[in-house]
Amino acid sequence: MTTPHPVAPPGPIKGRGTPVRIAHRYERDQREAVDDGWETPPEGDDGERPPPVTQVSEERVKTILSANDSPDIPFDLSINPYRGCEHGCSYCYARPTHSYLNLSPGLDFETRLVAKVNAAERLRAELARPAYRPSPINIGSATDAYQPVERRLRITRALLEVLTACEHPFSIITKSAGVERDLDLIAPAARRRQALVFISITTLDAGLARRLEPRAASPQRRLQAVKRLSDAGVPVGVNVAPIIPFVNEPEIERIVEAAARAGARSVHYTVLRLPWEVAPLFRQWLTQHVPERAARVMARVQEMRGGKDYEADFATRMKGAGPWAELIRQRILKAALRQGLTRERLVLDVSRFRPPTGDPAQQTLF
Repeated sequence: MTTPHPVAPPGPIKGRGTPVRIAHRYERDQREAVDDGWETPPEGDDGERPPPVTQVSEERVKTILSANDSPDIPFDLSINPYRGCEHGCSYCYARPTHSYLNLSPGLDFETRLVAKVNAAERLRAELARPAYRPSPINIGSATDAYQPVERRLRITRALLEVLTACEHPFSIITKSAGVERDLDLIAPAARRRQALVFISITTLDAGLARRLEPRAASPQRRLQAVKRLSDAGVPVGVNVAPIIPFVNEPEIERIVEAAARAGARSVHYTVLRLPWEVAPLFRQWLTQHVPERAARVMARVQEMRGGKDYEADFATRMKGAGPWAELIRQRILKAALRQGLTRERLVLDVSRFRPPTGDPAQQTLF
């Protein structure tokens, strides 16, 4: 009798951030894959299988505005038009949110998406409530509002149409050049001091970007988006995020310089965050893509996290703590000063807000 052996971790999948459907933290059963010989490919079969396709399901939500009271986040309200993100960033701190859907924070997060198809309708209703008080709304804090599926579904576009119609201030965080599509809405809002866009640039190395963020825009395309937004009068900040020791950390100064040349007004950063299931997923990414540095990277990450993979304390979760975290802070600060960039965020104007009125469905009949 042959004793089954654990199945080796699968190799990378082109265009995906992780090849595994890691179990989420709420699962009751634990499973371990084993090779019992039945799955051995026949002679002449190289074992390759079709890459997983992206599936999108629709959801009609009851609410769309999420309130935030975290002291380390510079906005009180946010909207995420989608659940999951096809960009597939291997380090994404939002991956554990798929656990609430009983889906894997691994491959499911980037291949099984949920689209909030009535997002604009719910936003209009929530802004029209008598008790609503305007505060800048951030779009895309936990899932990229301009991920590939947005080209077809245009949910983010519909949200911006609601916000700009009632002159409500907003900010956008994205890794996608798709934000350029909506310049006709964003630029007029920016002239009213009601719009900000933040482009995240993790690396200038296109090869590294393909491995870290397989379906996000290339670094050069993101810089081009910064320039086009800036040329249109939109205040643009660049997020050097996340900073990963010995992976993209050596590029800090070059990224800041490139951002300034492209027209960014401000620069911001976070260090790598590995909450819940993200830690084992990212460890696997290191083993597959930079095995010679994997142990050194994690040792430095833990040094900034009090000896752990992650520490959720509000005071340190974004920036880390200790000598290495302080060195990163100083490097960002000095690089920004050299390039004439600010670390401050523009204060958006809430005074012009006019609550939505009437039934938009009824208005379209006339």
